[in-house]
Amino acid sequence: MVVILMLSASLTGCFGDEVVAPEPEEEGLPQGWFVTGADGLPVDVEALNLSFVFSNVGEDGAEPSIGITSSGCMFFTAFEKVMRSCDYGQSWEHMNSIWQHPSTSDPWLWVDPVTDRIFDVQMVGLLTTWIAWSDDDGVNWLGNPHDSGPIPLNDHIKLGSGPWTDDGYGLAGGLTSNIYETAVYFCYNKGVGIFCYTSFDGGASFQFGGQVFGLVTTNGGLHGAITTAPDGTVYVTPRVATPTIVFSKDNGFSWEQRTMGEDVGTPNPRKNSEVATDSESNAYHVWVGADHGIYMSRSTDSGNTWEQESTRLSPAEVISTTFPHIDAGDPGRIAITYLGSENASALNTSNIDGVAWDGNPHYAPANVSYYLYITYSLNALDPEPVFHTVRVSPDPVQVGSICLNSGDCRDIGGSNRNLLDFNDLHIDREGRVYVAFADGCIDSCASSNNSTPEDSRGRLGAVYYLGSGPSLFESVGDLAEFEM
Repeated sequence: MVVILMLSASLTGCFGDEVVAPEPEEEGLPQGWFVTGADGLPVDVEALNLSFVFSNVGEDGAEPSIGITSSGCMFFTAFEKVMRSCDYGQSWEHMNSIWQHPSTSDPWLWVDPVTDRIFDVQMVGLLTTWIAWSDDDGVNWLGNPHDSGPIPLNDHIKLGSGPWTDDGYGLAGGLTSNIYETAVYFCYNKGVGIFCYTSFDGGASFQFGGQVFGLVTTNGGLHGAITTAPDGTVYVTPRVATPTIVFSKDNGFSWEQRTMGEDVGTPNPRKNSEVATDSESNAYHVWVGADHGIYMSRSTDSGNTWEQESTRLSPAEVISTTFPHIDAGDPGRIAITYLGSENASALNTSNIDGVAWDGNPHYAPANVSYYLYITYSLNALDPEPVFHTVRVSPDPVQVGSICLNSGDCRDIGGSNRNLLDFNDLHIDREGRVYVAFADGCIDSCASSNNSTPEDSRGRLGAVYYLGSGPSLFESVGDLAEFEM
């Protein structure tokens, strides 16, 4: 296929220096660019004109989450710190939340897209979670603790928000007369499964909830992000052997369960899957398949039924992936990020356990490098969708294996648990995509061609966002770069 010179995207590396994608040859895409169909194989479709901008948050930020307020300020979790940038990532500042502690676990940040309320959720030990919130772009905060009850576990915390449904609002109205504009949800693993609670007062307290999913397989009590649709359906994704979603249509008063993806399965150990919903409440569930590619199942009836034939989102050349995250704008317009490797020559060679490597990042050999990828589709609901993928990081995010099970990490020159459990992707109100990730290969690791796993043990917080390209909201059209 013929490639237009405009495909040269501005990609910036770990030090913020601008890196331009290679000049395209007469035919074929530049290195690190892919246009594929539902099977991960190339299709003869013109590539989207996408460019991405890099920002170094300047703090360690494994397990980051990101949110953007209507003012355009970006918020990023760097462990116990909430970082803010209001100048498009040129600089970052620490916004003092109500909870100040030198060490916390499983931090989570959420920006309510309706009210602009920013939530900073910090787990203190395994007994208590502090939930703080700000309504003025992080300048002032309020907060309360949420205790886990008699069972001393309160792990893998997540918070989200979404519209009230008629059923949920009616039930809530009987319990409180001061109902916040949106329903706020708080979920965590309590050792025996997933527990979720609903707040009627904007996260100040959680009046209703309980166990929504049992611990039925390894890591079954762990779960992905909370996602809500415009129609009020709320989704939670448990980490189980068969891709599964748990959903509620009455703001968390009752829950149902659906499975999918049996045709492609999942590996073990595995990481969180995630659901995105578009402006018409269509749902898109993404996960890592047993062959270590990224797969998707779609629902066009608010989660009641799901496709049983899975769609591959990642290119066939990307033979190992982890940390998939997704968001959606209008119907069919989605963006996904993940860490991936194209080191196909390492397949079937001996890994760190001395067995043939099958692509599982948990067991990757020392000669495997992982990069950050972003995949777009503007027709993801079509029978034959097209996926546009860019390898956005010019140097590796991790060299060697990535620990996917905290009880079974490989200690080679320092634990490969450095990236922890997830990255994050969200869009702003214009449909511009933002990705938060932790970079494990920084400084000399990033600049050397001979870096080893021992060199790749960083966890620097970083962001890529769409500089120019199509918005995920069709009415917005093409987005231009910010004027700095």
